[in-house]
Amino acid sequence: MRKRYDAAFKAEVVLEALREQGTLAEIGSKYGIHPNQVTQWKKTFLKNLPEVFSKKKDDETETLKKRESELYRQIGQLKYEVDWLKKNLRSSVKSVSKLRDALEPGEAKLSMRRQCELLGLNRSGICVKRKGNGEETCENLYLMDLMDRQYTKYPSWGVKRMKFWLQRKEIRVNLKRVRRLLRLMGLEAIYPKPRLSKGNPEHRIYTYLLRNLDIKRPNQVWCSDITYVRMGKGFLYLTVVMDWFSRKVLSWELSNTLDTSFCASALKEALQRYGKPEIFNTDQGSQYTSKDFTDILKDNGIDISMDGRGRALDNVFVERLWRTVKDEPWRVLRPLQRRKAAPGSGLHEAFGSILRSRCRETGQLLRKLKQKNQCILKREKGQQTTGPITLFLPPSGPVSREYLRNP
Repeated sequence: MRKRYDAAFKAEVVLEALREQGTLAEIGSKYGIHPNQVTQWKKTFLKNLPEVFSKKKDDETETLKKRESELYRQIGQLKYEVDWLKKNLRSSVKSVSKLRDALEPGEAKLSMRRQCELLGLNRSGICVKRKGNGEETCENLYLMDLMDRQYTKYPSWGVKRMKFWLQRKEIRVNLKRVRRLLRLMGLEAIYPKPRLSKGNPEHRIYTYLLRNLDIKRPNQVWCSDITYVRMGKGFLYLTVVMDWFSRKVLSWELSNTLDTSFCASALKEALQRYGKPEIFNTDQGSQYTSKDFTDILKDNGIDISMDGRGRALDNVFVERLWRTVKDEPWRVLRPLQRRKAAPGSGLHEAFGSILRSRCRETGQLLRKLKQKNQCILKREKGQQTTGPITLFLPPSGPVSREYLRNP
């Protein structure tokens, strides 16, 4: 490694050489340097010796210092101005293509790297040369036509399924090519996306009040929901108001539009015919959270309860009713009409059939339960006691068919 000596050390060596009290070899050996280095320092000192007593040299040095400080000030000012220009230029011109148009590849004093730095562009995007004049080849146009026809038939197909379909037709393509051509045509697979239904911020969401609630009597809790029923041509929307304890359909309405009016109409009819409940439970649909619907419940002093988000089982009895309405065999006997049918037809007949079938099933279960208890009493001949006959019920829960089937 090359040694570096300070000015004081050099001055001491030169003064020793000027005294001529020893040879250059002795001086070099004394200070650990080469004799030629001593000779060179001595020549430099003698050459610049007149400038020590020159006033002009001091003036030039002071002028150079002032000029240096001024240049540093200008450099700092220019750097600040360049940073300010880059920030405001990028915020005002949001199109990258317009910034690229401002580049001058033939500029001699500014390289492309420096021009990209000044404009705030990534140099890797500038060096790539675009192939062609932006027009697609005949092969790509043929592929775009095929994918457009297939997308019309199956709009849920994405890039991968489209690629596999083209490969089955013995067309060699990869995912990147299919994705680029689909994006060029503006085609995107249809699939359920997150948060498609956002609630109105003006509609209040109420707490679910039925958790761990013991429902013991009619008119304690009512519930409501909306579904659709298919017609001969198209479908209609159906809403019901049901008593939670007895599971009786108190009122229902049909509509060809999904608005609040037919839900409010069904609620008013149920209140007029059967009084008012203590709690009314619905889901978080916009019809039930609207001010027109909730004001009816508030005016009648009814507590409002709503299901949690995505919890269909919070309103399970109405959901079970929809299964019966849509899947029972009797629903195909007579088509539904747009207006309410007379009692004995349409939905009146449907809901009446539900209640009658439930009564028949309950009666059959009770008859089988009585027969089973009689068999149990006959077997226990030695334990016969006076008094009323006790009915042996299952340990807990509803009567199961397995319990009745195995006396």
